[in-house]
Amino acid sequence: MELQIAGTNIEITPEAQRYVERKLNKLNKHLPDIIDAKVEVSEEKTKSPQERYLVRVTVSSGVGGAVFHGEERAEDLYKAVDRVVAIVSRQLERHKGKLYDRGRGNPLARGKFSQTERPEPERKVVKTKRFVIEPMPLEEAIEQMEQLGHNFFLFFDADAGEVRLLYRRNDGNYGLIEPELR
Repeated sequence: MELQIAGTNIEITPEAQRYVERKLNKLNKHLPDIIDAKVEVSEEKTKSPQERYLVRVTVSSGVGGAVFHGEERAEDLYKAVDRVVAIVSRQLERHKGKLYDRGRGNPLARGKFSQTERPEPERKVVKTKRFVIEPMPLEEAIEQMEQLGHNFFLFFDADAGEVRLLYRRNDGNYGLIEPELR
């Protein structure tokens, strides 16, 4: 991660610079694909001493080109840095969670691929199963499916004289697929 620290109306001491670096390097644990972070520190002469220091942080991520921004004021430079790092950490965690939910755990959430470099998984038939289909009415097919504990059942409909696929729907009812040839 490339880190840039700039000060306005304040000179950043080496101690303060090390503190900011140490705090911002902890952001990598939330999202390891952070490209750069820009920190702007300014000291303002305000009526309220609790808002004397202003710290702005902008973090750019390689995952989807996302940009995160936080801004905090405090009476102490170190408190302002702590607060703004907490804000950006929450944003990174929320973004990581969205990536994880969207891909159900795909490597994007772990920062291994950008959204334009998704590898296409090779799909292939890994198992072939053969079984004898006996002619039966729909009611018997439902009984067979329930007895087997399956979510779907392939059968030969004795009444229609065709192959049908019976399946359990999410609402608890059944669905029936009737294939048609073109």
